[in-house]
Parts: sequence; C-alpha cells; structure tokens
Amino acid sequence: MVSAPLSGISKDYKERLRLWIRMLRAARSIEAELRERLRREFDTTLPRFDVMAALYRTSDGMLMSGLSSFLLVSNGNVTGIVDRLVSEGLVERARRNGDRRTSVVKLTEAGRAQFKAMAAAHEAWIGELLAGVGEDDTKRLAAMLKSFSSSWEGHE
Repeated sequence: MVSAPLSGISKDYKERLRLWIRMLRAARSIEAELRERLRREFDTTLPRFDVMAALYRTSDGMLMSGLSSFLLVSNGNVTGIVDRLVSEGLVERARRNGDRRTSVVKLTEAGRAQFKAMAAAHEAWIGELLAGVGEDDTKRLAAMLKSFSSSWEGHE
C-alpha cells in the first residue's frame, strides 16, 4: 500500500492520506494480534468472537439477518459460524413466531459463560496493546473518531 505523489493534491489531503495509512496499519496490527491470541488462548477465531459478542448484547437473541447487518457481513458468512456454534452447544436457533423462513439465534448459558471469559481476556489484551495511549488521548481520539464516523456512516 504505497502511495505515489500526485500533482494537484493539496497538502491537507496528503496528511489525511498519511493519517488513514497510520490508522489502517494500527488497526491491522492490533487485529492480527487479537486473532493470534484468540486462537492460542481459546482455540477460536475473531469472526466467532464477533458473532458471540453481538449475541451477548441481547438475551432475547437476534434474527440472522439482523446479526449479519450488525456485523456488516453477508448472511452466508454468519450462517456457517452460527451452524458450528449451534453444533457445539454455544448457540441455539429458534423459529420466529412459527415462520420457517426466519430464525432467531441466541447464546446458550454455556455460550454466555464462554464468551464472558473471552471478553475479559479481550478487554485485558486491548488494554495492554493500547497501554501507550494516555487517558486524555484515548478520550480525545474516541471523540474525534465518533464525530468523524457520524458524518459519513449511513450514507451510501
């Protein structure tokens, strides 16, 4: 991901491009480390963790379509993960109001317990990986990213 200098591009745009590359590298580096730690410590994947995290947020479960929308992935990507979690007894699937076309998925008690352990480790890992970022900077960056994302999220 190397950018060649282009004539006519303003200095502000170049700085924003540099910022984007730094943010992307930081995110990819942290994500790679999280993937490795989840694999090593819990024999699981980041997509499985993400599915379980989404389901953990609601005790009533989620529609499969809602789950894939929430995770910003296709139904097909989520279906395979949910199928494996169901076979392991970590997630249960039920039909919504007798409708054979839609199903609601939710964590079982075993799934909730397993996710709680993974979430505690995940939180500690994030704390460790971002230990060099002070509290004031953390708050400032979070606020900046929140205002930034609100200006373009939902616009297609």
